[in-house]
Amino acid sequence: MKIKLLPSAVGRSARPACAIALLFVAGRVAAQSPPNLSASASAAAGGSQVSLTVRATAGTKIRLESSADLLAWSGHRTLVSTGTNTWLESIAGIPGLRFFRAVEVTDAEALTGDHLATSAGDAVIHPINHASFVLSWNGRMIFNDPVGGAAPYQGLPKADLILVSHSHGDHFHAATLDAVRKDGTWIIAPAAVYASLSTALKALTIPLANGESTNVFGLTVEAVPAYNANHPRGVGNGYVVTLGGRRLYMSGDTGDIPETRALRDIDVAFLCMNVPFTMTVAQAASVTRAFVPRILYPYHYRNQDGTRANLNTLRSQVGTDLAIEIRERAWY
Repeated sequence: MKIKLLPSAVGRSARPACAIALLFVAGRVAAQSPPNLSASASAAAGGSQVSLTVRATAGTKIRLESSADLLAWSGHRTLVSTGTNTWLESIAGIPGLRFFRAVEVTDAEALTGDHLATSAGDAVIHPINHASFVLSWNGRMIFNDPVGGAAPYQGLPKADLILVSHSHGDHFHAATLDAVRKDGTWIIAPAAVYASLSTALKALTIPLANGESTNVFGLTVEAVPAYNANHPRGVGNGYVVTLGGRRLYMSGDTGDIPETRALRDIDVAFLCMNVPFTMTVAQAASVTRAFVPRILYPYHYRNQDGTRANLNTLRSQVGTDLAIEIRERAWY
């Protein structure tokens, strides 16, 4: 992939001050930078990804935005600069032009993470660790399988909605639920988790069995099966959350099961893969190719022996022909 600096006049009127524009098309990558910031791009993973580097003053909050025409921009990722910031973006299956720019964010409360455009504004996905992450959307904070006490969530707003998939300690910790909740928080959990909760937490909890759903805060949560040899069928949940016209799938702990393969119209999937408890990389790749999410986050990929699933193998086995974007983020 060739790298070329764009003429300074290109896209100038479309860029705000303190912006970086990055362009790729047909195997070529070009970068444009104002004097106070810098950017570079290079091919990765055989041309299916591009490695982006943005240099900005450490501590500055910056947002990466993308566009197909330099006119309409959508949020892509928000992060706090460490000085030099490098990440991978998938370019598999994206036709025509794609532009990226980085702009300074002045809102100190803005959640860092990946952006997902919805009909009610961006959802922002903020990984925490292993199976835990936080999602902001439409003024609400959604916590998935929070564990680890208060420390991992310091500096984040309290939860409006908490999803608990099952009772294992890397997915459920009652003291953490108390640490991250506030007045008006709702918890959604399977019956086995509900039965173990304190009276105070039970009063906040909606128990859902596989196949049941509920509506809260303008979004829909459907409990879907999550099971394998290590997790009995019907005890734990995966979840499909529909918000602003987008469908997000949180797998919980599951194996290669027909119910996951049968999912359709999933915009974002969080898929587990660790041995011996959930899926092998090969199983996860096969399942992904069956239900074809638009974006895949591999998570929960620390194995019992402390090693981690090989995400390069996952990417290779998922392939590029189905235009599934695989996002590798800092879960560990």
